Amino acid sequence: MEQFIEISTKLFAISAIRYFVLAGIPFLLFYKLLHSKFSKSKIQARLASKNDFMREVFYSMLSTAIMSVIAFVVLFTPFREYTLIYTDINTFGLWYIGLSVFLSLVIHDTYFYWMHRLLHHPKIFRYTHLVHHKSVNPSPWASYSFHFFEAITEGFVLVVIAMVLPMHPTSVASFVVVAFMINVYGHLGYEIMPKWFRHSWLFEISNSSVYHNLHHSKFKGNYGLYFRVWDRMMKTEHPDYIKEYDK
Repeated sequence: MEQFIEISTKLFAISAIRYFVLAGIPFLLFYKLLHSKFSKSKIQARLASKNDFMREVFYSMLSTAIMSVIAFVVLFTPFREYTLIYTDINTFGLWYIGLSVFLSLVIHDTYFYWMHRLLHHPKIFRYTHLVHHKSVNPSPWASYSFHFFEAITEGFVLVVIAMVLPMHPTSVASFVVVAFMINVYGHLGYEIMPKWFRHSWLFEISNSSVYHNLHHSKFKGNYGLYFRVWDRMMKTEHPDYIKEYDK
């Protein structure tokens, strides 16, 4: 029990620091220091309130604690024997680290799309996902702002990935960091992609800050996390996306 508390506490501390650094720096830059310089890149004209920020941080810390427990179970308990996590980096080679991170993002995007659509079911939404959608005008702090039960379903993707994809602990850590950084961008409230992105092949498959912001303001459509693929296949992409992005 003492070992469980010690390791879980360390995981939570590391995760909390990651949250405040990776969400805090963009918030400081875009909402405090350089907000006038980037005013034209603001997606919604109005600003969220201090109470919105405090609520987002509170729920994000709750989610961080839950996800830390899930990570502990996957990495440091006998459950690990049922996963494909390996420790010898030479098992698959150094090149596989990058590939496994990319594949984990693909798996996560698929998992998230269908989980996200389920959370929007009228009989479930107000009991779980409504907490996240209280951030109608999201900020970086909203990146982990989930209800208790949603945090469990969000964090469970690590279990899925670990059971279907060989992952080195370095890959797991990299996946978590990269996923969170993309999540922060999606909730940034500013569109910061360069002009060339709009007319590139990346625009056709990748989400943007406008993409997810539109989901928050309209409460419908654009359910994907990293890519537009599932939304376009299932015809759930918001019809105003291109117009809003160009604007």
